Amino acid sequence: MDAVRLIVTSRRALAGGGDAPEVMTEVWQAQALAQAIGSRLAVSGPPQLRGEAIGLTELAGRGCGVLDRPDLDTADLRAAQLTELGDARQALLCLGGLLGEVGIALVGLACAADDEGTYWQCMEAIDAADESRDRVLWMLRKLEDGNQGVPERAAG
Repeated sequence: MDAVRLIVTSRRALAGGGDAPEVMTEVWQAQALAQAIGSRLAVSGPPQLRGEAIGLTELAGRGCGVLDRPDLDTADLRAAQLTELGDARQALLCLGGLLGEVGIALVGLACAADDEGTYWQCMEAIDAADESRDRVLWMLRKLEDGNQGVPERAAG
């Protein structure tokens, strides 16, 4: 499945809410998907993004690492369903939106946390999601800068 479709699926699942464990599962899924997209960009994305994509992979991996790994079957793991990147710019735009929504969901969970452990887990995950989103935005700027040097094709 292509990156944008998986991101849209993640955004819908995250927006669907549910109890705290369900939201944490969706947050973990989103970070795992960001990690997979970063890996794909590092290997086969635009050359000017490859270094930044490695950084995204590391940051998103940290985002997964600070959360308890959900009990998911491999078939339910969206990151494992990524078969193609598609348009890198579109994928990054959508991923940036997803990571922003992840941060918002985590703030809500942190505010409602009953225990200090959950609160701090959310805080660390917020930081990781924010850094991942910053990296995505940086990659979008690099893509835009790269397109500035390419002359427009004449209509005809």
